[in-house]
Amino acid sequence: MAASAFQAAAVSVTPQMMEQFKQLPLSEQRRLAQQYGIDPSMLGGSASASQPIAQPATPVVTPREVAPQSKAEVHGVAPVKGLKPFGYELFAGQPTTFAPVSDIPVPADYRIGPGDTINVQLYGKESKSFQLSVDRLGNVHVPGMEPITVIGMSYGELQQAIKSVVAEKMIGQTAHVSMGELRSVRIFVAGDAYNPGSYTVSSLSTVSQALFVAGGLKTIGSLRNIQVKRAGALVATFDVYDLLMKGDASNDVRLQSGDVVFVPPVGETIAVTGEVLRPAIYELKGTETMAQVVAMAGGVKPGAYPAASIVERYGSNYLKEVLKVDLTGNQGQSLKAQGGDELVVRSTSNEYNGSITLIGQVNRPGQYQWYPGIRISDVLASVKADLTWNSDTNVALVVRQISIDGDIEVKGFDLLQAITAKGGADDLPLNANDKIIVFADRDEALDRRKLGKFFTLVKKDQTLQYLAEKNSQQLEDEELRQISDKKQMNSVAGVAVIESASADKEKDLALANLMLLGLFNHPNLIELSDQMSRRELLFPVLAKLQSQSRSQSRSAQVSVTGDVRYPDNYPLIKDAKVMDLIALAGGLKESAYLLNAELSRTYYDNVQGMHIEHWNVDLAKAMDGDQDQNLNLVSKDRLNVLTKPAWAANETIEIRGEVRFPGTYIIQRGETLADVVERAGGFTEYAYLYGAVFTRESMKKQEALEIKRVTSSLRKEIANRTLSQEGSFASVADTDAMLTQLEQIEPVGRLVIDLDGIMNPELNRNFNVEAGDLLYIPPMRQVVAVMGEVQHATSHRFDTALSLKDYMRMSGNTTQRADDDRTYVVRADGSVMLPENSYWFGGKQSLKPGDTVIVPLDTNYKDNLTLWSQVTNIIYNSAVALSALNIL
Repeated sequence: MAASAFQAAAVSVTPQMMEQFKQLPLSEQRRLAQQYGIDPSMLGGSASASQPIAQPATPVVTPREVAPQSKAEVHGVAPVKGLKPFGYELFAGQPTTFAPVSDIPVPADYRIGPGDTINVQLYGKESKSFQLSVDRLGNVHVPGMEPITVIGMSYGELQQAIKSVVAEKMIGQTAHVSMGELRSVRIFVAGDAYNPGSYTVSSLSTVSQALFVAGGLKTIGSLRNIQVKRAGALVATFDVYDLLMKGDASNDVRLQSGDVVFVPPVGETIAVTGEVLRPAIYELKGTETMAQVVAMAGGVKPGAYPAASIVERYGSNYLKEVLKVDLTGNQGQSLKAQGGDELVVRSTSNEYNGSITLIGQVNRPGQYQWYPGIRISDVLASVKADLTWNSDTNVALVVRQISIDGDIEVKGFDLLQAITAKGGADDLPLNANDKIIVFADRDEALDRRKLGKFFTLVKKDQTLQYLAEKNSQQLEDEELRQISDKKQMNSVAGVAVIESASADKEKDLALANLMLLGLFNHPNLIELSDQMSRRELLFPVLAKLQSQSRSQSRSAQVSVTGDVRYPDNYPLIKDAKVMDLIALAGGLKESAYLLNAELSRTYYDNVQGMHIEHWNVDLAKAMDGDQDQNLNLVSKDRLNVLTKPAWAANETIEIRGEVRFPGTYIIQRGETLADVVERAGGFTEYAYLYGAVFTRESMKKQEALEIKRVTSSLRKEIANRTLSQEGSFASVADTDAMLTQLEQIEPVGRLVIDLDGIMNPELNRNFNVEAGDLLYIPPMRQVVAVMGEVQHATSHRFDTALSLKDYMRMSGNTTQRADDDRTYVVRADGSVMLPENSYWFGGKQSLKPGDTVIVPLDTNYKDNLTLWSQVTNIIYNSAVALSALNIL
C-alpha cells in the first residue's frame, strides 16, 4: 500500500505539490523533477523565486608570518627584540579556496534548519531511498505523506519523528534517517579581525573556524575576549588561551545564521623573556600572578635561575622600575602582573658546583663527581685505562680556587706516583671545583683535526672576532702578551732571520685565546682538550693569575728559557723548586748544560727601585736531590738553561753528483767543505768542478727578503709614475702581472764557489759548512745555452773555436726587442760576466762548457719603466739557476 502511494506520487502532481516545488532551491527542484518525471518547464518562474543556499566550505589557508611588533602595534608593553605575541600564528593565514564539507560527523544536538538535506532509507517489504530537503518553511516532504515540520528540531529528535511517521503510515516499513549536505549560514566577523566582513560558513562552524575564514586576527586584536553576539545580545565569550594552553574548547560555541563574531582590542600585555620554554608577549585578563604568567610561558627551562628573576615595570612617574622577583617563593609567585611588565627569567651560571674538571691527555676528559676524601687516584685510577699513550706522567697540575672572588692557586704533582702510590704525597686530596690538567709528552704528536674543525666554525662568528680583537688589545702585561703573541722579526738590518706571522694568523691567534679563556666551562673545549698543547692548556690559568695580581702581590708566574723542551711562561706551583719548573717545561733537552744554569730574580723597593740578582744552579746536583741547588722559586723568577759548549745536534750536509760516495754527512762545528768532500771519497773522473752548484738555507731566506724588497720598491715606483704621469708605461694589469710573477719566484740560495780553489789548500779558499748545505757536482756538459731575446733559444755544443757572436748567430741572432748592449753570460759556476768585445775571441773572457748567454729584453721598446730591466735580470737569473738545479 505504501509502495502504491509512492508510485502514484511519481505520476500525478497536485497543485499543492507544485507550490511546494516552487519554494524549494533550484538544485532541489531539478533533482526532484528528474526523480518523479516532472517537466522542468512546469516550474515556470520558480527558479527566480528560490535561490540555492551555498554549501558549507572549508578554507584552505596560506600561512603568513606574524612578525615581532613595533612599539605602535603593541598595547601596554614596549617591544622586546625578537619577541612575538603569543597565539596569533594559530589563525595567521589567508583563505585562498573553499572545498565542500562532506565528512563532518553531525552531533545529536545539531538543530535542523532550511537548506539541510536529510537522507531517508526505507527497508522492509520494499527498499527505497530518498533525499529530502528542508524548505524555507521548515518542512520536509516524504512522498505519499503530508509535510513534516522539522525546523528547530535536534538531529536526534528528527530521527525519532521520521521513524515514528513511517512506522505509523507505512505498515511493514522501517526508516533509517541520516543527515546529507548541511545548510550554510551567514555570519559576520567584526572588530580587529585580519579580514572583517560577512562570510557564509557551514552550520557546524564554531568561533575558531570563523576566525580561520577571516584570516585570523590582527596583533592588536584580543585573543582572550572574543565575543559572540546574537540579535544584539552577548551569548558567549571565547578565550583562545584555553584552547591553546589547556585544550579546552568548551567555549568555542557553534554559530547560527546572523551571529556576529566580534574581536575587541587586545588588553594589557606582559612580555616574558629569558629561560622559559615559550618566551613571548602574553595578554592579561587582569588577575594573573607571576606564577600564572610563568605557567603561560610553559614554565622555566632546566638552566633557569628563577630566584634572580626581575620585572621591569612602569612606575607612577611613567619611568621604568626594576623589581627583583624570587619565583621560588610565595611572595614572588603571588606578585600581580601589570600591563607593560617585562618578566626576565635569568639563567644560572655555566660553572659546575661541587665537581672536578679533568682536561688534557686523558681518555675521558670532562666533569667528575666530588665527594669528601676524594684523591687524584680516585679520578685517575689506572695509567693504561685513564691516560693516553702521549700523557706526560712526570708532572700534572691541580688548579684550585682559594677565595670567594675566584682567586686561584696551582699545585703540582708527579702523575705516575699519584696513580701507582695511592695515598702518597703526590696523591693529592681534592676540593670541590678543582681542575686537573694532564699535559702531552709530545705536543708535536697531537692529532688536532677535530679541534681545527671546531675552530673553523667559531671563526664564522663575527661577534667573537670583534671580542677577540678587543681582548688582544687589552693584554697589558708583557709576559702574558708573550704567551699570546707569535709575531717575530723577519729581518735584522736587512738580513733575513725568520718569517713573521701574517695578519690573518694574528687574528686567528687572538680568537683562539678568547676561546681558551673559557676552557674550563665550555663542554666542547673540555672534550677536545686532549688535542691541546701545553701552552693552550695553561693559557686560561696564566690569564687568571695575571688578572688576580695586585699592587702588593705579584703575578704567580715564572718562566724558563734555553735548552728545555718547551721554554715558556708557567704558573708558579705552590712550594715550587727549580726542578719542578723544568718538569713543567717538559724536561731538559739533550743539549742542556747541567753544570750551570742561571736563575734571575727581580726585586723592587721604594729606595733602590728595580734590581735583578742572579744565581748559578748546578742542575746535575739538583737532579740528585741537592736542596741547596734545587732552589725555591718566587714570582717572576726566570731560569735560563744553557747549551753545552760547542754542541751540535747532528747537523748535516748533503753531497750529490760526481763524488765516490754521495749522501748525507753529519758535520761538526768548524768542519770545511773540503773536509766533507774528502769524507765522500773525492771526485770521480767525470766531475765538472767548474759547474758545481752549492746552496745554503740562510741564502734562500736572504733572497726571499731581497725579492720582497724589490717588489715593494717597484710598487712604489709604479705608483709615483702613475701620479706624476711621467712618460708612457705599462698598464695596471701588465704591471700587476709582472709583480705577481716576481713575487712567485722561488729563492734558490745558490752561493758561487770555486771548487777547484777550495780543494787546493794553498789558495786558502776553503770555508766552513752549515747545517742544510747542499753541494752538487755535475758531470761534464759540453754545451753552451743561448736564452732570451734571440730568434731560437736553445743549447749548442761547446766548441773552443766559437765566439759569442758565433753562438748567437747559430741561434738566429737577436730579435727587435733585444737589448744587445746589455747581453751578459751566466757562468756554469753561477757567476755573471758582462762581455768586453775586445776579448771575446780568446783570453780570459772565453766561454766555457755549461755557460749560458742571456740576451735581455729592451724595456724601452715597450715602455719607459726603467726598473723593468731589474725585474728581467732577477727573473732570468732565477730561471737560469733553476735550470741548473733542475737535474738535482
